[in-house]
Amino acid sequence: MKVSSKGEYALRALLVLGEQRGKVVSIQEISNKTLVTVNYLEQLLLQLKKLGYVVSKRGVKGGYILHKDPDEINIGEVIRNLEGPLSPMSCASITKYEPCPLEEGCLLKPLWSLVRDTIAYVLEQTTLGDLLENRISLAKGDDFVVVKRKPGAKNL
Repeated sequence: MKVSSKGEYALRALLVLGEQRGKVVSIQEISNKTLVTVNYLEQLLLQLKKLGYVVSKRGVKGGYILHKDPDEINIGEVIRNLEGPLSPMSCASITKYEPCPLEEGCLLKPLWSLVRDTIAYVLEQTTLGDLLENRISLAKGDDFVVVKRKPGAKNL
């Protein structure tokens, strides 16, 4: 799995909108804060709108606003919707599996499956709200990333 500029820039735009929760943000302001061109943002925001993450407002004071609460925007879902499968290899993909002539007895497939599962777990457990509240951190003494939510917060 490789996140392209499309996925990266879309997440940046969602973060800007999340920081301005409830306010209409102009495409120029999003561009200034993300360092992404207005032309490219127009394409990305149109996709995000079609996917139901943002809504647009027309007119002089027009722009974009989040359509969902940041805690309801799952990062794994956003990346899958924009980039496709999370698996690094098609033979290990759950959603876009493609057989390989070397698959039977392949010693690499378990590795690719573990990579897929690890990436999917982290992204699916992360929301836009987690990013906005800086709840992503490396667990001390461990070699994995965790999302630290407040007690009583909903886990995905």
